[in-house]
Amino acid sequence: MLRLALYQPDIPQNTGTLLRMAACLGLAVEIIEPAGFDVSDRHLRRSGLDYLDHVAITRHRSWAAFSAWRVQEGIRLVLATTAGALPYTDFAFRDGDCVLMGRESAGVPGAVHAAADARVVVPIREGMRSLNVAVAAAMICGEAIRQGAGQGTAQGVVLRAGLTP
Repeated sequence: MLRLALYQPDIPQNTGTLLRMAACLGLAVEIIEPAGFDVSDRHLRRSGLDYLDHVAITRHRSWAAFSAWRVQEGIRLVLATTAGALPYTDFAFRDGDCVLMGRESAGVPGAVHAAADARVVVPIREGMRSLNVAVAAAMICGEAIRQGAGQGTAQGVVLRAGLTP
């Protein structure tokens, strides 16, 4: 199963959007605290709508707790970063990967960057700072699923749409 990890998210609306996407695509979500808001925040609930009941969410009290869990489980960590050199479309995703998105305000600290098993970037036009975290996550997770990293996740979505995989 493909996982999406959110490192200390700042904006409840973005987190709600990401949780809704995860519910629709069958992704597990790891929230690495502390978050910049109460996870019961009304903005999170509003943007996640009734999809929040359909996503597996695990909250990790800290980066250290998440990191220990990830290593114990043998999960490969793929960091989305503006400092990445490898375009996400050139990366070979695998089932079980965890795509890590940084804070909207600051990304991730150097220690988190260094701990990632791989770093990918969504190429954008020169002079532009970055994409919205939810947009970047959707692009990267969509590519991972297209490559088969979701182990059936995308096929369920495609078949319901009346298309063949």
